[in-house]
Amino acid sequence: MRGSVPGLVSPHPIGEQLPAVYLEDDFAQRFTAGLDEVLAPILLTLDCLDAYFDLELAPADFLDWLAGWVAAPVDADRPPQARRDLVRHAVQLHRWRGTARGVELALRVATGARVEVTDNGGVSWSATPTDAPGADETPQLRIRVHGEVDEALVRQVLAAAVPAHVRTTVEIRK
Repeated sequence: MRGSVPGLVSPHPIGEQLPAVYLEDDFAQRFTAGLDEVLAPILLTLDCLDAYFDLELAPADFLDWLAGWVAAPVDADRPPQARRDLVRHAVQLHRWRGTARGVELALRVATGARVEVTDNGGVSWSATPTDAPGADETPQLRIRVHGEVDEALVRQVLAAAVPAHVRTTVEIRK
């Protein structure tokens, strides 16, 4: 997280706040100047704390930490704006996970492309746990992604967003 920043000046130098007898003491001033260098990042972070929780202003390393708070998967190779969108939509992604709406949202947030998801509504039930679903009752998703997207990223998002028993058909239209 935040560490020492060379050359950062403290907004409230400790040496200036010492009693008058220490204002002329060279050792006291040098000692407190060292503390100022260590405390400056902390004081400036606290002064700007609200900006750290604003997704548009948060530094990239803090943004990754915020992603951990909402259990958003972080890929450091992705641009900061894509990571900001992922954190912004994390709660919705969790809420709709495993549904057609959730798959569409996950792909839209990850790729920035227009996505169409069609669900066949396949549902099956059985009176005994060993019966297999009928062929026409198997849940299926047809996914169309419109735009220039990375196919590997699409497959990665689908692996996390689509339930394992659902068949998927992916079509990428450029």
